[in-house]
Amino acid sequence: MTSYQRDPDEILAVFMAAADAQMAAVAQIRGPARRARTDRPGQYALDLVADEAVLAVLAPTGCAIVSEESGYCGPTDSPITIVVDPVDGSTNCSRNIPYWSISLCALDREGPLVALVVNCANGERFSAIRGQGAYLQTPDQREIITPALTKRVADSVVAVSGLPSHDFGWKQFRALGSAALTLCDVAAGRVDAYYDVLTSGHAPWDYLGGLLMCTEAGAVVVDYENRGLVTTDIEARRTLRAAATADLLTDLTRSSVGD
Repeated sequence: MTSYQRDPDEILAVFMAAADAQMAAVAQIRGPARRARTDRPGQYALDLVADEAVLAVLAPTGCAIVSEESGYCGPTDSPITIVVDPVDGSTNCSRNIPYWSISLCALDREGPLVALVVNCANGERFSAIRGQGAYLQTPDQREIITPALTKRVADSVVAVSGLPSHDFGWKQFRALGSAALTLCDVAAGRVDAYYDVLTSGHAPWDYLGGLLMCTEAGAVVVDYENRGLVTTDIEARRTLRAAATADLLTDLTRSSVGD
């Protein structure tokens, strides 16, 4: 077993290096090439460039890896599995909308252990280690993050994925384009809740990093159908509901009846 599989701080350091490699690789893609597609539905060429750069950093850890772009790789008996979305918010990235990320989460037998979500457009780095809280690192400082205290939908700004069928009674809503970053924004109190309208749901690489950020910060995350969120199954999809407080989640669920 390598040190990466024993020490959460070492894993986080590797995640930081993987994020650096991703940003350096994607930065080389400019102009119309940013919007180039592959033959796989929903995949951009930039996703593959990012995946190759990230896997080159992660593979030497000896951990099992699950990537959105390339599936499973690494030893099947590893005690640590790294779930990675090399580019979460690829459409934003392709159009130079500054809200896209890399999301990494290391899982052991107890669940999410270490997570890093980086807004690759502005360099903000959200990180969490199980039992140690969640943090936001900018070029100027590193600070612990906490969610808002909002309890009512009427007082909230809610981020959505997909188009709701009706107004839930919120103060305002946003559709931002990266589930990983939006969950981090719930954890940091920037938005009060996140509501997934997409019937197809989200895959583990979309939300596991943000999930650990929320749970360590104190926010609440559930699946609409009460399915377990911790999985490395590449076929699994979950419909997410996240809120700053349990009271807000209850009110959001009540307000969304009929959606």
